[in-house]
Amino acid sequence: MEPYKNLGGDSGVSAFEIGNDSIKVQFSDLSVYLYNYEVTGTQNVEQMKALAHGGEGLNSFINRRVRKTYAAKLK
Repeated sequence: MEPYKNLGGDSGVSAFEIGNDSIKVQFSDLSVYLYNYEVTGTQNVEQMKALAHGGEGLNSFINRRVRKTYAAKLK
């Protein structure tokens, strides 16, 4: 997993891992969720990838747009 930059300083996201059609997100409580095209939606996953690379806004986006539409809870 790649550490999340957290440029805003108050994110609940600590790390992420990007796949071709998915993103895994690790939160500060060490839980890991998988979001993919099939369940979360292509546009949402692509937006999450961009936010993850940018280091800001990912936690807010998840809370606002995709909160419970994850493919799996991995941890």
